[in-house]
Amino acid sequence: YKTIESLNKGPLKNSTLKAVYREIMSGSLNIEKPLKIAYLGPQATFTHLASLKKFGSSVTYVDCSNITDVFLDVEKGNADYGVVPIENSTEGVINHTLDMFIDSDLKVCSEVILDIAHSLLGKCARGRIKRVYSKREVFGQCRMWLEANLAGRDLIEVSSTTKAAELASKDRLGAAIASSLAAERYKLKVLADSIQDSSHNITRFLVIGKTIAKPTGNDKTSVMFSVNDKIGALHDMLVPFKKYHINLTKIESRPSKKKAWEYYFFVDMIGHSESSKVKKALLSLKKRCSYIKILGSYPKGDLD
Repeated sequence: YKTIESLNKGPLKNSTLKAVYREIMSGSLNIEKPLKIAYLGPQATFTHLASLKKFGSSVTYVDCSNITDVFLDVEKGNADYGVVPIENSTEGVINHTLDMFIDSDLKVCSEVILDIAHSLLGKCARGRIKRVYSKREVFGQCRMWLEANLAGRDLIEVSSTTKAAELASKDRLGAAIASSLAAERYKLKVLADSIQDSSHNITRFLVIGKTIAKPTGNDKTSVMFSVNDKIGALHDMLVPFKKYHINLTKIESRPSKKKAWEYYFFVDMIGHSESSKVKKALLSLKKRCSYIKILGSYPKGDLD
């Protein structure tokens, strides 16, 4: 795609070309070998949108009720790849996804960056709304707008934005906060668009599979490791990254659940695990920590 983008002189925008290219590749891959993609469902959720952004509409999609089932479908061969959320720019990391990597051998194959736009959907006028359905995280991302425009209404937490839209479609005085795709599916009116408090409400998704992607020259690598219980242990783990001038983009910790006060650390860095300096840094890290696992190297995602 980068070659096509560099040759583009118009009139189509690069984002339009990318969408066309994605659908061509989606159809081509499906002809070669029908792909099955598992994702955190149901349909019309933002994970579904992220899956469509990555794989197009020509593949077969399997919606899973939870993140664990996405991992299991890929591990068992019921799906070629899985798509799961990993972090939101306002609400933080998705701990369930991190925890799944502790015992799974699946790799991160790619990442998808999605600009999240929440819409208020319903069948009645905004002034008649008595109840609003959505996920807890979504209410958090739209808190200021709700206080300013729908103060005093009942906020009812449900399992997904799609479920919220389904309930609103059956409730004449109810509304949902969901995607515009959910509005189409449940024949709801868009009563207000982009109601999230932050104009930079971005969610990052991971594509999981059984192989590590080849270097592209614009990659990231994710690793997890644990350290010995001693003073300054974590500081020592970060020394190799400084020594080899590797930029870290994220570091998170999770309890190991195997031993009290033992933690796993998850780190994202710029560069591919096959590059010289990343190799050296990871080799040095391996000598310093009690456990290390490369979760994957993959192309950096973008908002286009």
